[in-house]
Parts: sequence; C-alpha cells; structure tokens
Amino acid sequence: MTESNGLLRGDTGVPAGRSTTAMPDWEKRFRAPRVGLPKWAKDAPDRSLFTSNATGTFELYAWDRTTGKQRQVTNRPNGTTGGALSPDGEWIWWFSDTDGDEFGVWVRQPFHGGEDLPATPGLEPSYPDGLALGRDGTAVVGRSTDKGGSTLHVVRPGHEPVEIYRHQQSAGVGDLSHDGSLIAIEHTEHGDAMHSAIRVVRTDGTVVGELDDTRGGTEELGLAVMGFAPVDGDSRLLIGHQRRGRWEPMLWNPVTGEETALAIALPGDLDADWFPDGGALLIGHSYQARSELWRYELDGGGLTRLDTPQGTVSGSLPRPDGTVEFLWSSAAEPPVVRSTAGHVVLTPPAVPYGVTQAPASVPVTDIWVEGPGGKVHALVQKPAGEGPFPTVFDVHGGPTWHDSDSFAAGPAAWVDHGFAVVRVNYRGSTGYGRAWTDALKHRVGLIELEDIAAVREWAVASGLADPARLVLAGGSWGGYLTLLGLGTQPEAWAVGLASVPVADYVTAYHDEMEALKALDRTLLGGTPEEVPERFAASSPLTYVDQVRAPVYISAGMNDPRCPIRQVENYVERLERRGHTHEVYRYDAGHGSLVVEERIKQLRQEIAFAERHLGRPGPRG
Repeated sequence: MTESNGLLRGDTGVPAGRSTTAMPDWEKRFRAPRVGLPKWAKDAPDRSLFTSNATGTFELYAWDRTTGKQRQVTNRPNGTTGGALSPDGEWIWWFSDTDGDEFGVWVRQPFHGGEDLPATPGLEPSYPDGLALGRDGTAVVGRSTDKGGSTLHVVRPGHEPVEIYRHQQSAGVGDLSHDGSLIAIEHTEHGDAMHSAIRVVRTDGTVVGELDDTRGGTEELGLAVMGFAPVDGDSRLLIGHQRRGRWEPMLWNPVTGEETALAIALPGDLDADWFPDGGALLIGHSYQARSELWRYELDGGGLTRLDTPQGTVSGSLPRPDGTVEFLWSSAAEPPVVRSTAGHVVLTPPAVPYGVTQAPASVPVTDIWVEGPGGKVHALVQKPAGEGPFPTVFDVHGGPTWHDSDSFAAGPAAWVDHGFAVVRVNYRGSTGYGRAWTDALKHRVGLIELEDIAAVREWAVASGLADPARLVLAGGSWGGYLTLLGLGTQPEAWAVGLASVPVADYVTAYHDEMEALKALDRTLLGGTPEEVPERFAASSPLTYVDQVRAPVYISAGMNDPRCPIRQVENYVERLERRGHTHEVYRYDAGHGSLVVEERIKQLRQEIAFAERHLGRPGPRG
C-alpha cells in the first residue's frame, strides 16, 4: 500500500520540465482557460461577475462591460466560487470559508476594487444556505450550523442582524421580491429533505402564504423557488413543481393564493427564469441528458425555441434587450459562453500555461438498457479501434444529479489513454421524471448499483468492455458507490477509484454537515440508531472484507460532506487485511478548485489503473 499527503499549489506556470508543446491533450483540457456564465447586476446589467481558472485556481472576476475591463476579485490558495452582485452593481459579495470546509462568513468588496469588508457583522461563521440582496441595501442571509439548525436573518446597513426564521430541519433563502417586501423560503420542516415546501414571509418574519405539496397526498412532491416577478407591485412567484411527474414551472401569488398552471408541451424536466420585463419566461428544457432553451410568452402561451446547438446548456440568463446568454458545451466540444444574438460573450482574462483552447474530445453515444427498475440511460465514449476495451464506469455524484452530453476533462482523459468510458444515470438521477429520482429510498446504494450492473452486462455482451479490465470510479456519491460496489460486487471489478467518498456511513452521518444528515434520514428512513440495519446494508465498511480489487482513495482533509474520519476507518480495515490500496490526502474540502491539484489526482488514478490492469495497447 502507499499513502501520501498532498499540498495544494497556487502556482500559475507549467510544471517544471514541461512545455506546452509536449503537454498531452488531456492535461491541456484542464489547463485551458475557462469562464463561467457571467451574472449581471439587476439594475446595472453592464456590471457582471464570473468565475475563471485564469490563475490556475478558480476565482471570482468582475467585468465592466462598458469598458471591457476584467478584474480578479478573490485570490485564495484553495479558490473561490461563491459570489453575488448587489442590484446596483456597487458591491460584490463572496463567501469566505477556510481551506474549502464551506464554513465561514460573507464579505463584500467594491465592484471596482478595494478592501474586503464584513458583510454580515454580528453573524457567526456557518454553512451558507442562500443569499438575497435588496435594492435598499437589505440582505437576507441563510445559515446553518451543526447544532443550531437552519436560520434566516435580515441584515440592514447599520443595524444588528434580525433572525426571522429558525428550524432544526434544513431550509434556505429562495428569493427576495423586487420591492424588497417579501421573502421566499424553501424549507423541509416536514422532515423530507428531498422535497421542499415554500413559505413567503415579510421582512419581519410574519407569514404571507404557504405552499406545501407534501401534505394530504399519498406521495410527497417537491417545490422549488425560481424567482419573484422582476417588477414592483407584482407579488407573483415563479416556482417549480412535480405535480405531473416531472419538474415544471407555475406561477403562485402568495398574497392572493392564486395559482396559474403553465401548459408547456415539452418532454422531460423544465426550469424557468423571468425575462427582465416580466412578460415572458426563459425555459430551460432538459431531456435525455441534453438541454435547450425556449421563450414562453405569459400572454397567450406562445413558445419559441431559441438557437442553441445540440449538447448541454449549463446555465442561462436573459438580458434586458431580450437576448439570452448561456454556457454551452458537448462531450466533444469545450464550454463557451454564447449569446442568442450569435456571438461569443466572454473570453478569459488571461491564458494560463500558454494553452489557448481545450482540445476537442470524442462525442458520446446513447445506450438504453433494461434494468430492474426500468430502462437505464447511459452515455458511452470510446477510443479509436475495435473493442473490447478496458472500461471505466465513471459514476456521477449527487445522488440527485445526472451525467449529460457536456464537456468533461476527466472522461476525455481516460479515452485518450485507451479506455472506454461509461456513465450511467442510475435510479436517483434527475432528468428522467420524479419516479426515477424518488426510487432511491431505503436500499440506498444497492439500487444504483443494480442499474450499473445492468449496463455493465450490456457493455461486456456488446463487445465494448473487456470483462477482466473493468474500473469502477467516481467522486462524492460516485466515490461512495465505488466502494460499495467493490464490496457487494467483488467479482465484477478489477480496480476501484474513489474520490471524496462515503466509506463508513454511520460515522459519516455523525460527522457530516447538518443538511446532509437530513438528506440521509430521508433516504434511509431515520438515523443510524433508528434504522441500524439500513445503514449497515448501505455502508461500504460492512463489505470491506469482501473487496478483491486494488483500491485508490483520495480525500480532502477539510471535507464537511464526506469527512476524513470515516474514510480513515475504511482505510484502517483495508490495512488490517493487507489489501492492496493507495490513499491520497490533500489540504482542501470536497474536491479542489486548483487546476494542478485536479491534474495530479487524475494522473495518479490513471497510473494506478494502468499499473494493475496493464497499459492499453494499440487497437484496430
């Protein structure tokens, strides 16, 4: 076995002895300049905030569209991505935690630069649970702590914060109305962390309206805040609901209680946002691992498709002139911020490492396999030549997430090294209807692995995958499923690669952040003390002595989601057996925002797999 401790690097140059001409394509994809979707100030749309890896670490940048000037806002060893602009564009708020532990405070900085100032004096450090900024300087701040549950506070300049909400179950800020008089709260007071209800209150905490689809039915349905109408005097709230078996939008006026259904005849899940004049909605349509954009007219219900290429829209925002800016990519083509006006919106503030653009990769192929709970959708990428190939089953995290036809440097790197890559949208994944997502209950982990097994059988039978060289890999929930799969399906896998995993479910529950405890209680039906048999059945530690494949584990020392102690418990059991494994610990939280650290970890994973499987030879 091998163990190592990593130290995050903040350097911006190419590693010693490497030139950009000799740099392999897979490393270029990580080092290529990236920008996120710019978010603009509501009343100053020429002032925007975005993330970029221009320094080698993902940080926040301010962009003045009138002058074209871009300015780095944050500069921290472990990176920064959580930020927001005040409606007037004068202030940038960003969340300051410690070494990626997600526990900290909000600070603010003038848009054109200056000293970072405490944004919420009087509030102790916490986990963030939403933020809404008002036009009069008011802020609504959502917080949670391990002992205090969830709280919401109204913060006004020159005044002490006022607590307007508290509950032991998870809750967060949904939105603040355009005139600053109403606050939408997403909460799970009913105890089901997967299905939120909505309460609208005034700034003094008095209740205006309640909407809770978990009451009175045989099935619990979730709601999500999408935003208040963007004009004064309009108290309508755009929300997402699941009443017809999928996510779709509707309008709710909490003052009058009126609900307005929206008939949008598109398959799959629908997200929505307001156009700035309040007369139309921007519809994000997600279906079978791809997405597109539509405009929906509230007066008459007209639906118009916007020009987006096939692939995935990872985020979109409508501009005051009626155009839409969106972040798009496909598995083969790297991400770019585009406008429906036909141009590229934003280029990076610098070119790190001398790499100007991420090299393209190969497209994905869709496959559908009959599984024990219905048809399972998976995305396949493979190298040139004829199979069977050594194959990586790259399992997504979440669990309520899904893999899509979008650019991902990790899978592309495996393809470059001669591996096929299969990504499975198992039960619990989003994008395939409420029933598919909600199927993940009580037999947690085991359900997902049944779907992965069905796709694995297809991959071998079809000639894609070499049955003797199958790799199970993933991060977060995917890392959890990797360790659980190695123990419950020991003969199926030749190598396991688990990043920031749940390894010991009971210890993880007791050490993790409170919001995740609530999710675990929902998934498993109680606490480890109440349903010990379910936690045992779903814990990788239960099956550690059955693991046959060599195991590589990487873990963040400051991870609040998959804490390090429960990983060490699993590693100790591997050590007792003398089982082949490697452990890499690094100084960050739930993953890293440092480009070189991401490359280092993937390089170690590939080397580990090749060491135990043999390097793939030329084919075809």
